[in-house]
Amino acid sequence: MEEIFRSLNLFNDKYDGVIIDGSAIPEDLMEFEEELACLINYLQEKKLLWIKLDISQSYYIPLLTRYDFVFHHCNEKDITLVKKLINDPIIPTAMNHTLGVGAVVIEDNKLLVIKDRIWQKYKLPGGHIDDRENISTALLREVLEETGIRVEFESIVSLGHFSPGQFNESNLYVVCRARALSKEIHIQDKNEIIEARWLDLNEYLSCEDVHPYNKNLVQNALRSGGFKIDTTEDLITKDDVEYELFS
Repeated sequence: MEEIFRSLNLFNDKYDGVIIDGSAIPEDLMEFEEELACLINYLQEKKLLWIKLDISQSYYIPLLTRYDFVFHHCNEKDITLVKKLINDPIIPTAMNHTLGVGAVVIEDNKLLVIKDRIWQKYKLPGGHIDDRENISTALLREVLEETGIRVEFESIVSLGHFSPGQFNESNLYVVCRARALSKEIHIQDKNEIIEARWLDLNEYLSCEDVHPYNKNLVQNALRSGGFKIDTTEDLITKDDVEYELFS
């Protein structure tokens, strides 16, 4: 196939489809359309045709949609489109949820809490888990950014699900116990966080300025030992994929 379509870099995928390397397609639209039309006609035995475009290549999108490509998923700087070559092929699910992490950090019967500019009520430090970021890594990063406190991951104590979320997606909220390695508050993300403090645990659980859901999270953390990271060596990395197993 590579010998026939010399101006296209093509790869097979595990869904019996073909991926067009968007970074190497012809800059001339007419030349690309000729190659694309020939390729679609040639792929009689395949099920899907994929292409990922950089944001600077957005001018290809009208052409691709004329050939029945649809949007599959996107980031700030790129978008992936797919074309069905047969009826009802198996297509991997697009990103349809966000992941968040929260930290229950208790020291000397005091709970680490924050207020941000949106909610402005006491809640657990935490935030979004970034792309390709482990849960435990995100926990340490978010607590440090919002409070200046260095922590050590201990266990997952709660998993919440919310739908619809901000953009009509699902949201998974992972709450973890963490052990404080420092005590001095020093907010790094001052654009988002307006207050961080150690609050007496009983005061937090009785405070009217705390959402009942957040109180429940802390009470669950006090009762539950949670799921800890399995450090079995052969589970940590495999085929360039990094794993976190909690049990």
